[in-house]
Amino acid sequence: MKTYKDVVPQRTKYQIVYDYLLVYIDQNKFTGNTKLPSENFLCRKFSVSRETVRSAVRLLSREGLVKSVRGSGSFFDRAQALKAERSTDSAKTQIGFITQGHDYNTSSNLVRGIEHALNRDSVELKIFMTDNKLSNERRCLESCSTGFDGLIIDGVKASIMNPNLDCYARIDRSNTRLLFFNNYYMGTPYHKVIIDDAACADALVKRLTDAGHRHIAGIFMYDNYQGQEKYNGFMRSLIKYNAVFRDEYVKWCISDESYDTGAFPRSLWKFIKGLPRATALVCCNYMILNIMLELFKEKGVRVPEDFSIVCFDYSAQDWQESSITASIHPGFDMGVRVGENILKMVDDPGFRDHDYSYIYPPRIHDGNSISKV
Repeated sequence: MKTYKDVVPQRTKYQIVYDYLLVYIDQNKFTGNTKLPSENFLCRKFSVSRETVRSAVRLLSREGLVKSVRGSGSFFDRAQALKAERSTDSAKTQIGFITQGHDYNTSSNLVRGIEHALNRDSVELKIFMTDNKLSNERRCLESCSTGFDGLIIDGVKASIMNPNLDCYARIDRSNTRLLFFNNYYMGTPYHKVIIDDAACADALVKRLTDAGHRHIAGIFMYDNYQGQEKYNGFMRSLIKYNAVFRDEYVKWCISDESYDTGAFPRSLWKFIKGLPRATALVCCNYMILNIMLELFKEKGVRVPEDFSIVCFDYSAQDWQESSITASIHPGFDMGVRVGENILKMVDDPGFRDHDYSYIYPPRIHDGNSISKV
């Protein structure tokens, strides 16, 4: 089976930063902000050197989009960004991709999959990033309210009441096709491509209990729909497989916390230390997994000898080489499916009467991050 590595050339690190900054500029061109994220932020976000970040900024500068001011940072030219906006090819089918952007591996793989599914001669894809903020989502939707044939969306804080549902309803009434992936809004009629997170939880917990683990901790995000589905599946599986069922074995977080490199890791370590009988941990996503692995390394905790660990939505492409037992996020394959489905919806005048939703079954990689108790 071919993966995105077989069909799409890999980008260099500076190209990844360059692409992110292009999306950032596109997202902020309607706001009062023209300052690019700092070098420190970009280095941390993509685990790259300052020179890599500077290479990306220099390329943007040569293209006339960015200028750097010594002591102040780098700024983009709003007029130039708006001029680029007006260059949209109206003869092409216009598809918008609205992504949280928190997990860059997932977003990048999805974009590759979508681009692979689209006919680049007849379809134009525009990317908008929300950083999981409701106000940014509203600006994205306002930018996409006209001129788009279809939108592919990762919902923002989808487990709470969303003030932007009026925008979605207005866009839907204009017959723009809406297709959600990963996170969607309960009670809305829109099509969605998601993962069976409850089944993933069952598979991961069963592997831990089969190895003898009974005191199993879990870290979950409460501000997205996926997080709640993962938690529900986790708790039901603890009961099903006769593990310890106690509220204090669950740590709730919000997505924005994952970028706090100081207080957030300390709070996670305090949580783990407060559970002296815990022998295993379920991480709700790839970012939390990496934070915990760094913490364990710093504290001298060996995986799996001292502590077993598993993970939902492993999104990096090294999962086969990884030692982590995890559910694998279908990234590229999901991108291909949503790309194909949104085009089918655009071509289908009766799209409301047909089902373009899909639920991915669990895909589990068995590493060696679980020890026997």
